[in-house]
Amino acid sequence: MNLASIIESHPADAVALLSRSQETTYGTLRDQVAAIRGGLIGLGLAPGDRLAIIAGNNWYFVVSYLAALGAGLVAVPLNPQAPAPELEFELTSTGARAVVVTPAAAGAFAALDRDALTDLEFVIETPGVELPDAVVLDDFLAAGPAPLVERQPDDLAVLMFTSGTVGSPRAAMLSHGNLMANLEQIQSVATRAQGPDDVVFGLLPLFHIFGLNVVLDLSLWSGSRTLLIERFDPSSAIEAIEKHEVTMMSGPPTMWAALASLPDVSPSSFRSVRTAVSGAAKLNAEVVGTVHDRLGLDLSEGYGLTETSPVVTSATGTAAPVGSIGPVLPGIEMRLVDVDGEDALVGDSGEIWVRGPNVFKGYWNDPEATATAVTKDGWLRTGDIAVVDDNGFVFLVDRAKDLIIVSGFNVFPAEVEEVLMEHPAIDRAAVVGVPHPHTGEAVKAYVVLAPGLSAEEDDIIDFCMDRLVRYKCPSKVMFVEELPQNPTGKVLRRALR
Repeated sequence: MNLASIIESHPADAVALLSRSQETTYGTLRDQVAAIRGGLIGLGLAPGDRLAIIAGNNWYFVVSYLAALGAGLVAVPLNPQAPAPELEFELTSTGARAVVVTPAAAGAFAALDRDALTDLEFVIETPGVELPDAVVLDDFLAAGPAPLVERQPDDLAVLMFTSGTVGSPRAAMLSHGNLMANLEQIQSVATRAQGPDDVVFGLLPLFHIFGLNVVLDLSLWSGSRTLLIERFDPSSAIEAIEKHEVTMMSGPPTMWAALASLPDVSPSSFRSVRTAVSGAAKLNAEVVGTVHDRLGLDLSEGYGLTETSPVVTSATGTAAPVGSIGPVLPGIEMRLVDVDGEDALVGDSGEIWVRGPNVFKGYWNDPEATATAVTKDGWLRTGDIAVVDDNGFVFLVDRAKDLIIVSGFNVFPAEVEEVLMEHPAIDRAAVVGVPHPHTGEAVKAYVVLAPGLSAEEDDIIDFCMDRLVRYKCPSKVMFVEELPQNPTGKVLRRALR
């Protein structure tokens, strides 16, 4: 098997991608991917080598991703808006041997210390990027096509960075079998399975597992066409939905709230949409009501994690009440475990444990973190607290972990605190998530200044902006004389919240 084979069976003249006003058919996409596959192999890249892809939602991402998988490589999608220190850490920790760089990431990549990237041998640039000693991706289109490399279900397909269920950001190992299993699980419960007549709104970033597998891979597997959106503007989005008669829309609550808040929005603009899904962050009941009243759509939500490829539950097409994340998908086992390690009773809360063929292989080069997250008999401890009702509908209650979710993106406090502690004027720091009307949560920092030193709030925020991607940076900094601690000296984040 090979996950890249999902594009092989569709009619050659059917449209696969709509990107930057250009259509790419499945026949053309197959030819392009086969040639780029040949170009990657021609460089000397071998199965198991890591290819990082730093691109937005465009044709370059899709062909690089499919060519990497097809050549037996491991794709490492990275955020093109990430600052240089974050990219350097991700490239180094995964041992990427090659990287595809697009204009969105050219500045940050150029600022990297290339000597520190000891494993990186090949830089592949796209038009608009001028880096030293780089090869041009478009030149691969003239390469001889290469056949798909056979892979086993357990062979790695993707390394996806996540804050995970333990510790600071690390790369989750997802296999060809993990990703394919979740596609099959999603399709098995669809009221009407996604197919060739569907047009999918591709806003969710492809370096995020929701965008990669639920939007892109599912569309390519089912023969749908994907409308790739690189930047979100509500008015432009509505024009695109009308023009291309979008039928499937997935996005974070912030997207839905922005669309529904437009003053002159009309339900007629969304008449082609048959499925509306919210994910990646907790959906507020008020947003559900507003979307129904103003857009004429029944918005449902689901639940998942990077470590589960990602979907675990889905309310789409069910009778789940508002506020529920739906029932568990077929083929996935779920337990709610109480504080004593026993299965919680119906109606009682417990930590979500998940087991199934979609559960990841562990964290890259981190057996200790893997052992913490996954039990010996294969149960993933999610750290999320939920209850289930008599009808099998699941409701999220809280997170046992300190993870902050900003517009659907994971932020682990320890990572932000580590950066704050690099500031010369900060003696101690703690970070928590606080409610935000547009992004779900926002990052709030509490800092204790070193004796005799001073700093301004804007200075600290700017300091973080130079070292972290924007959504991880504090939007508010509070100066305090001390941080609440337990008897062992651990900061009590719950007290700060």
